[in-house]
Amino acid sequence: MEQEGPISYARTFVRLLPALLLVAGGCYDYLTPSQFSAAPLFTAAPLVAAPLYSRRGTVLTGAATVLVVLAVHLRLGIVLEVDAVTETVTVVTVAVLAVLINLLVRRSSERLASQREIAEAAQRAVLPGPAGRIGGFDIAVRYEAAQADAFIGGDLYAVQDSPHGVRLIVGDVRGKGMEAVAAVAIVIGAFREAAEQETTLEAVAWRLERALAREATRRDSVEVFEGFTTAVLAELPHDDGVVRIVNRGHPPPLLLHTDGRVRPLPAQDPALPLGMGLGTWPDRGEEYAFPGGATLLLYTDGLSEARDRNGQFYDPEARLVGRAFREPGALLAALAGEARRHSGGFLTDDLALLAVRRPS
Repeated sequence: MEQEGPISYARTFVRLLPALLLVAGGCYDYLTPSQFSAAPLFTAAPLVAAPLYSRRGTVLTGAATVLVVLAVHLRLGIVLEVDAVTETVTVVTVAVLAVLINLLVRRSSERLASQREIAEAAQRAVLPGPAGRIGGFDIAVRYEAAQADAFIGGDLYAVQDSPHGVRLIVGDVRGKGMEAVAAVAIVIGAFREAAEQETTLEAVAWRLERALAREATRRDSVEVFEGFTTAVLAELPHDDGVVRIVNRGHPPPLLLHTDGRVRPLPAQDPALPLGMGLGTWPDRGEEYAFPGGATLLLYTDGLSEARDRNGQFYDPEARLVGRAFREPGALLAALAGEARRHSGGFLTDDLALLAVRRPS
């Protein structure tokens, strides 16, 4: 909210700029000797309008500019003088060019809108939002892209109910672009299958490891071979008030209690990220109490590595101490907003958030 005032004023000023240029140009031409010209101001008005206004608005701005120039020349009695004619022809030419620029900008905007729709469809296909209630737990997810107009990147989340409990994953694929999106699809697809079939969370993690290894072998891509995915997997048994966690090089989840306490759940035996292909030691899941009313928060490092102008990281654990949220969605909305404000409105990395609340 701190950014809304200045941004709103700036947008209003920019939209009024063509009119201000016309007024300034008219006053300049009228109040100065005829050898002085406000042609730069008059030509700037339709050019500024071209990317801001609709086609009709651009045409009207160009027409208004020509009329103002002619009115000033008539008032000064110099309509047929060489300099005045040159100025008028220049303004008419620029006004026509402004309309053409507007057409090109509109076409580009339509293409961008189409690409945005495709990106949204891809996000819904690869990262579908889970139901708000799964297996008796309240669920909320949120994805914030760092890049403007981007909808999906290397961060991922998934929720799957299974005979062994509700299983969750939040992860972050190294890299950007389509390679990262492809890896996201592989991890989520493997997770959903493994979550249904494997009896332990550790076995789910190794299914993901094997899926990435197969893809690295199949693809002839240096990026895939060198890539890895940090991830945290969680399992919420249906009848037990506990949560089991396997962490593969990812920021530790946070457990938010109803009395405002925040407990980080770090891995006691840290493991390498998925896809690194180093070591053969087994995963070791860890179990923690998950009481009624508490909320489990899983997030990617886009949250914890958001920096302010002084280089200070956003600390979700410290920021959440003593606070209470009525529902997981409100928690995630608050975190996303605070991270953006902390970083001056511009995130340096995508962030994925997943919150699960155990009903009281």
